[in-house]
Amino acid sequence: MRTGSEPTTARSALRLRFWLSLWGLIWAIFGTTAFALVGRPGWAAACGVLCLVVAVDMTMILRHIHQGAHYQPGPDVPPYPPPDSRLPPYRPRQHRLP
Repeated sequence: MRTGSEPTTARSALRLRFWLSLWGLIWAIFGTTAFALVGRPGWAAACGVLCLVVAVDMTMILRHIHQGAHYQPGPDVPPYPPPDSRLPPYRPRQHRLP
């Protein structure tokens, strides 16, 4: 059940993800450049693909950061509809050892 304090107590790891992605992007660019200079085109291509993936991830992270906080319902709104009282309560099966 919700307590109503979720919007004030929730923490987002988006800024941490952004800085880790930036760190990864720097190393991927370095790897692409270094492998291209030493004549390893396969590894340079792999690092280039990694650069692309990290850049897309950073774009999505920045988009989510710029969207800001989203609506969170208060304590009077249940997170799901109440259970149907006509159904018996769920009880998991007991596993017996042979």
